[in-house]
Amino acid sequence: MDDRSAKINIGGREFELILTTRATKEIAGRYGGLENLGDRLMKSENFEMALDEIIWLITLLANQSVLIHNLQHPEDKKEPLTQDAVELLTSPFELAGYKEACLLYTSDAAD
Repeated sequence: MDDRSAKINIGGREFELILTTRATKEIAGRYGGLENLGDRLMKSENFEMALDEIIWLITLLANQSVLIHNLQHPEDKKEPLTQDAVELLTSPFELAGYKEACLLYTSDAAD
């Protein structure tokens, strides 16, 4: 694990959450920049909306490692993670821990 990643387990499959340039662009498009991400996740209008935002972020960051693997190993492609899979294979308690991992290194990148 390096300074731009964290590892999580979803449904028995390990994913590395990676903050790539592509992910940063998507976060910026959705939130206006990394610096706004924490505020948005903490100030969501309701619990369902907060969960949706966390699931979107986890899926985005987890899929960066899948996309990198698929780019580097075209003969051994892996299926990307879906938001539906994250919803079905995690508990809200797990999501809270994953959210903390996401916020820790995305806030470091924003500094």
